[in-house]
Amino acid sequence: MEFLFEYGLFFSKVITLLIAVIVLVAVVAGFSQRNRQPESGHIEVTSVNEAIDNLTRNLKHLVLNPEVRKQEQKEEKKRAREERKLLKKTSGDSGEEKSRVFVVNFTGDLQASAVSALREEVTAIMSVARKGKDEVVVRLESMGGTVHGYGLAASQLKRITSQEVSLTVAVDKVAASGGYMMACIGSRIIAAPFAILGSIGVVAQLPNFNRLLKNKDIDVELLTAGEYKRTLTMFGENTKKGREKFVDELEDIHLLFKNLIAENRPQVDVEKVATGESWYGTRALEHDLVDELMTSDEFISNKCTEANVYLVKYVVQKNKLEKIIERFTSILSKTFGIRSQLDVPLAQADSMDRFRI
Repeated sequence: MEFLFEYGLFFSKVITLLIAVIVLVAVVAGFSQRNRQPESGHIEVTSVNEAIDNLTRNLKHLVLNPEVRKQEQKEEKKRAREERKLLKKTSGDSGEEKSRVFVVNFTGDLQASAVSALREEVTAIMSVARKGKDEVVVRLESMGGTVHGYGLAASQLKRITSQEVSLTVAVDKVAASGGYMMACIGSRIIAAPFAILGSIGVVAQLPNFNRLLKNKDIDVELLTAGEYKRTLTMFGENTKKGREKFVDELEDIHLLFKNLIAENRPQVDVEKVATGESWYGTRALEHDLVDELMTSDEFISNKCTEANVYLVKYVVQKNKLEKIIERFTSILSKTFGIRSQLDVPLAQADSMDRFRI
């Protein structure tokens, strides 16, 4: 028992120390963010064709005997020469290259913060993409989030289709709500059989502490100019009229969401699917929410046989302090399950942040 007591005391000291370090890091990070200069970064481009060829070559080197491997190398060189001849013959004197496919990854959080990188990636791609010849593939994963965040992300994808460049959205795991708002912009949507698509709905929730404060004889003064500047609040006394206005705002956002889907995917029976339900890929195909069941890996591998495929990524430059903080929070996340990403405090959030899609 004495050992357990001493161990518990030691463990509590360690936890206290860790909490103190986390608070210190958070304070330092806060000051760093305040004094931080505008974000700067660069675009990284990787050839997917070369990456796949290297993997194939390495695997053959390991599993094939020397004689077979030598024969494979000869055949590979022969195929490469034939492809160059065919390309020269089809392009003629114009020197026209093969079609190009640009792959972008988008992993969304509640605030759709990845949209800042998406903006730069789309800008870079559209500066070189050829109308009617090249293609953009977005590998999308998102559980949804704020309306304005995902609305902006969808608008960034709209820049691609408005320039008559084909856009394929690939969903391997989930494109829920705001994620599907982005996906529906695509010229084509592919999904894994058990990927989650939808829901097409809007949700908002807000705790109210008014009765608790009244029991403690605490008054809350909320002063506004404008009848509907605040409808529902956390500390004030909410009214029937305020609730009705709040629901009206939800319904209006839902209507805009449905109109967006109807505009971009006219084959979808919007009223049938806009019920707040979610579907796995197989069922989503039955409702025309997707066009084909296929993983992004299969789709991109197939494209490599006929086009030059490039992975495009915007990388933000980080100073040494930010790198240390990121590494520290990553270790904490892996060790104790602590999330490295913090949500915006309610007191600082914009009033429209209450609505989630």
